[in-house]
Amino acid sequence: MPQHVPAPVEGDTEGSAEPGPPAGRSPEAAPHGLPDALRPWAVLTWLPLLLAAGLWTTSLPYIGFRSMGEYGLLDRLPVIYYLSLLVLTAGFLVSLRRAGTAPWWPALYCAGLLMALKGVPAVLYDSERYPWASKHDAVIDHLLANGELRPNEGLSGNMSAYDQWPGFFTLNGGLVRAFGTDGATAYLNWAPVVLGLLMMPVLVLIYRTFSEDRRLVWAAVWIFQLANWVGQDYLAPQGLAFLLHLAVLAVVVRHFVRPGSAGRLGSRDWLDPAAAAVPQPTGTRQRAVRVAVLVPLIAAVNAMHQLTPVMLCVTLLALNLTRRYRNPGLLAVAGLIMLAWDLTMGRPLFMETLGTLRDSLGELTQNSRAGYAGQLTGAGPELAGRANVLMVLAVAVLAGAALLLRRRLAHSALPLLLASAAPVPLFVVNDYGGEMLFRVYLFALPGAAFFAAAALVPAAGGTGAHRTGPAVRKICAVALPVSLAALLAGFMPSYYGKEQMNYTPPAETALVTRTIDRAPEGALILATTGSFPQALHRYDRLEHWFFAEQELPENVEMLKDPAGYLSTRLPPGTTAYVILTRTQDIYTAGEGLLPPGGFDTLTRDLAASPLFHVVERTGHGVVLRYDSP
Repeated sequence: MPQHVPAPVEGDTEGSAEPGPPAGRSPEAAPHGLPDALRPWAVLTWLPLLLAAGLWTTSLPYIGFRSMGEYGLLDRLPVIYYLSLLVLTAGFLVSLRRAGTAPWWPALYCAGLLMALKGVPAVLYDSERYPWASKHDAVIDHLLANGELRPNEGLSGNMSAYDQWPGFFTLNGGLVRAFGTDGATAYLNWAPVVLGLLMMPVLVLIYRTFSEDRRLVWAAVWIFQLANWVGQDYLAPQGLAFLLHLAVLAVVVRHFVRPGSAGRLGSRDWLDPAAAAVPQPTGTRQRAVRVAVLVPLIAAVNAMHQLTPVMLCVTLLALNLTRRYRNPGLLAVAGLIMLAWDLTMGRPLFMETLGTLRDSLGELTQNSRAGYAGQLTGAGPELAGRANVLMVLAVAVLAGAALLLRRRLAHSALPLLLASAAPVPLFVVNDYGGEMLFRVYLFALPGAAFFAAAALVPAAGGTGAHRTGPAVRKICAVALPVSLAALLAGFMPSYYGKEQMNYTPPAETALVTRTIDRAPEGALILATTGSFPQALHRYDRLEHWFFAEQELPENVEMLKDPAGYLSTRLPPGTTAYVILTRTQDIYTAGEGLLPPGGFDTLTRDLAASPLFHVVERTGHGVVLRYDSP
């Protein structure tokens, strides 16, 4: 068998890294008596990071998040904020030149990018970002107050699923108790930053399995962060379950290689210069032990989330298509754990989902829609929607270019490619409440980011036909910064273009909380949508109906006589509170649930109806009471 020879890294090849100190000179000293850290190449590495941090910090007092308009935060972020992102990007590009000998610099830049992009709400907001995230805090409060789970009890607002998959909430209940806080709102907005930091080393492990070029690895991490605009990393089961999913994938690709499966990939001569050697194979007994080690991790995924175990199983199935990772035992264990949970704790929702498959199976157009109406309206949401599409296309084009231009790397990294493509067939099965499009993109992103980086970072070293030519290097020298700048430009509207519906003034939260606290047990809470703060506060004691979460034509019909529409659908003897807030107005308009002016029409007609009586009206919303005749 050919002997494995380590791939040359960028610091070992001519022209791929900045030179070190001259021979015979101490690395701590440089010409003219300067310390090594003050040499020009070193200053260009650390100075942009400090400068970007200073600019970002300076920009914070000037971010007008309380006065957002139709473009969300985009036109409320000062110029120095955008300048900090450009300086950070420039410094990262410089740090890549030293990635082989000083990998901590690109790591620090990636951490800085994460904070710069997603840390603004964590530092500034005086309420939770994403009003619908407050329902997760409500679940944690419910769990701590009652000290029990009721998976078989029907709860309104689709809240039963959280008692059937309670792992995430049990963990956060422990954190709330440990920190001594009133609830998870104390740290809720920090979830994207914390999860992103935890995800970085896991991504590096996965990428290092398939490439020894640290420039490519860190460029892939950078692209992943820029392309991760889907907003699934807030304080929710999906974010943590996705992290555990990646952890399982990292263990599998590094420690589950079958003996004799490398084939010609065992020869350095056949590999792409940037490719890593196939990991050392493991015997049957070793793999069995590692399956046992992974069981708690897989069980944790199943205890947290409904969809992620399915994604994990289809990913393991895709890996079984390769000779290298054909481990049917692990796939069987993952499938059995998922089935065991679905038939016990998750049985109610699992059986309900099976009952809907007849209508959803094969409906590709319906299953790939985004949200309820699927028609964004307003300048900011429309811009965000276009940016979303362009971001997906940009990452796909870059990844596709790598598959065509670096076929040897694509062949050696085939398992990662299959793992990224594995979730796509789920479009055939279900729409996951209008969320399947975003979830498939999220689970495909780690592999797509790796191949996108491979298209932009030329291989270092190589001989003969495998050596990267000067023309390619020159093209990549331009394409890499341009692509990173373009992805950065696409991230901002994708992530912050609809921010007006993501931030809620504390006064609105207080209005909703007062209303729900004084509602008698068993009362019905009505609202256009559940996307407003504290919508599901006391969800175990009240009923809920979010009556505009349906197709637009049905809502247009409803607006012809809102009072009649609602009153004829309420059970006799019902005491109901209608809560209509500013955040609902923005959300229903931006997501296309109501036509322009529809929310104002609804509010005016209900307030004028003798069937509904105004309980409280503030600048942030109105509360009406309905007493059944």
